[in-house]
Amino acid sequence: MAMASKTMRAVQYDKYGGGAAGLKHVEVPIPSPKKDEVLLKLEAASINPVDWKIQKGMLRPFLPPKFPFIPVADVAGEVIELGSAVSNFKVGDKVVAMLNFQNGGGLAEYAVAPLTLMVARPPEVGPAEGAGLPAAAITALQALKAAGIKFDNSANRPPSNILITAASGGVGRYAVQLAKLAGVHITATCGARNVDLVKSLGADEVLDYKTPEGAALKSPTGKKFDAVIHCATGIPWSTFEPNLSANGKVVDITPTMKSMVTSFIKKLTMSKKRLVPLLLVPKGEELKFVVDLAKEGKLKTVIDSRHPLSAAEAAWAKSMDGHATGKIIVEMQSDS
Repeated sequence: MAMASKTMRAVQYDKYGGGAAGLKHVEVPIPSPKKDEVLLKLEAASINPVDWKIQKGMLRPFLPPKFPFIPVADVAGEVIELGSAVSNFKVGDKVVAMLNFQNGGGLAEYAVAPLTLMVARPPEVGPAEGAGLPAAAITALQALKAAGIKFDNSANRPPSNILITAASGGVGRYAVQLAKLAGVHITATCGARNVDLVKSLGADEVLDYKTPEGAALKSPTGKKFDAVIHCATGIPWSTFEPNLSANGKVVDITPTMKSMVTSFIKKLTMSKKRLVPLLLVPKGEELKFVVDLAKEGKLKTVIDSRHPLSAAEAAWAKSMDGHATGKIIVEMQSDS
């Protein structure tokens, strides 16, 4: 497809660190899709904490592979050019995609997307809602599966009582909704201002994490947890352990070296209570699963704020601040 312009607006950084001030607005060539990729005209992108953690250098020397780097991987857009081997999409299709983390590219007017992590966006799901789904909703889904919760109608008995920490955060909000769909009892922690929101998403019990009960992770009804979806940071194993059932497990979505060591020791000692570090491995079928749930109105994306590409720094700073209630969205067409 011929385009009037061969360049596009984008936001990039050229070294580690710098936060929002390190982002630069540039005009760069529009990328070309490889044979198993498509070129998207982007409608919306969602910033995740991993995006600015990469900028901070927390994943060096692996990410980014080189500078300058256009960040962000979760996007929604329209297919405008097909790679030579692409047959299951056509020009004009609206899609939700997760870009390759190594290539990035989401804070731009156009980006190339791999077929393996791209699904059709139904009209019931808006671009901002769609862009909010990939990393956060798939992480929530994989964490719940790691906890033993089933989404395939199998007869295996799932955990009946779970705890979700930081339940008003990006992953936590999806985890609450997915766990409710699976029919488990949910205790959740969040800040006082978000208690009603988390209840509205499906939590049965909600604790303010700043209260003594919330800090101790104690269920108001005295229930022991079969599983914990741990979306917060800085909570030691010693706080979880007394609140777990006999075979309880903690699934840690942001594992540190300390939690990796704890996990190894628990395995070594054959402990029935376990810590399970989760490393996201995105799968196309799971992206389709969460987009289908969104289409059916069963999985809602809570949006904190929307920003034009020209104000991407404000979106970046808001994500780094850590107090957003919902997804932080950059919309590409709102400047025009």
